[in-house]
Amino acid sequence: MSMDLNCVCDAVQNIADIQDAVEDRCPTSCFENLLSPVEFVGDTVPFMLYNQCNDLFKAFGNVGQLDDGDCFETVFFRVETIRNGCCATLSLLRPTNGVDFDCKDDVCDVTGLEKTDYCIEVDLSCFCAIQCLSPQLVTN
Repeated sequence: MSMDLNCVCDAVQNIADIQDAVEDRCPTSCFENLLSPVEFVGDTVPFMLYNQCNDLFKAFGNVGQLDDGDCFETVFFRVETIRNGCCATLSLLRPTNGVDFDCKDDVCDVTGLEKTDYCIEVDLSCFCAIQCLSPQLVTN
């Protein structure tokens, strides 16, 4: 892991390393091995990103409804790859209980996340904060 990246880049790189390896001070810290608890074995560390105004970064999946199902909005992501230091491909994680994100309070109503095939390319240096979530939220 390169130390010349910003803290969001470092955290996402660490998440990628942990997910690739899949093998406690703060159980949801982006710098702890969130995939190591004995009671849970998974391959995803879900996270949310914040901009300079402390707003959650949102992305849309199934735009144009090309697949079965509706277009959806999400603030939950999984890192797939990181290139050139701070460029990343993130896959969108979809809430399993159909929560809409009209306000930040809706985030607390999410009880589960599912992986999707929808991705977004981001420059991680554009974000000011990252919040890692429990891997137990993600259903396989």
